[in-house]
Amino acid sequence: MTTTLAPATKRATAVPRTAAPKASRARRTAVAWLFLAPFGLVFLVYTAIPTVAALALSLTDIRGADLRTPFAVDFTGADNYLRLFQDDTFVRDILNTALFVAVGVPLTMGVGFALALALNSGISRLRGVLRTVFFAPVVTNVVAVALIWQYAFHADGTVNKLLGAVGFAGPNWLDDPHLAMPVVILLGVWRNFGIAMVLFLAGLQAVPRDVYEAAALDGASRWRQLRHITLPLLLPTTLMVSVLLTVFYLQVFDEPYLLTGGGPLGSTESVALYTYRQFGAGEFGMSSAASFVTLALVTVVSVVQFRLLRSRT
Repeated sequence: MTTTLAPATKRATAVPRTAAPKASRARRTAVAWLFLAPFGLVFLVYTAIPTVAALALSLTDIRGADLRTPFAVDFTGADNYLRLFQDDTFVRDILNTALFVAVGVPLTMGVGFALALALNSGISRLRGVLRTVFFAPVVTNVVAVALIWQYAFHADGTVNKLLGAVGFAGPNWLDDPHLAMPVVILLGVWRNFGIAMVLFLAGLQAVPRDVYEAAALDGASRWRQLRHITLPLLLPTTLMVSVLLTVFYLQVFDEPYLLTGGGPLGSTESVALYTYRQFGAGEFGMSSAASFVTLALVTVVSVVQFRLLRSRT
């Protein structure tokens, strides 16, 4: 009897052993979803539902006068998107935004990388203080900064006084359609080079020092080390910085709005500022469509950057 009962006993005791891990996994899964529930609720209420609602609005002719009867608006399909690209102002603003990206991103990355390189290798004293000073523009109140820049680049401002001290007559920077854009881009670079500097500095500090020592023993100069060691190893960091800055400059709003109001003659107006103006005018359908065009631009440019830089990493 013992020989016949032993297998049955083993089978009976084997069932809880397999059931217990499944119950434990189920409990862990339930706990994980419980911890994710607050974020999921916030994401649903403040991101998912507004995004779907904005997409629906972009396909209608809703305006400010229709707020009392939002369900009485007409479905227009892609009409708002067609009207956008038939609007010369919107096309001009896309070109302005493209200029923000084409000039602002390389300048910001260049300044940030140069400062990160100096802090990582060339500067040893007061390194922590300099990091704080260089990062300060990122956290400085943009309204106060814009007021200072308006005064500095006024016809009688600080910049023109400095130019006059060396014998040059300074122009009226913010009222000139050809000079206002460089000033706005310069403000964007000043505000954001600190982010690029911190990220590049983190990437530089992750490069093993042994690699540079071995290269120095082989006779590699500082320039060759920078070109063949530092830059290739920083490609993942460069990709991240490039994408972050591109997303920022594609959605640039604070600098042109506070510094020039989009002028003169719309020379500094961005797509984000155009979207804001349409919303303020009660053109909710057009404003929503413009915001989704911006989203499409951000997505396309980001994908292209990932494809180009990721293949090299």
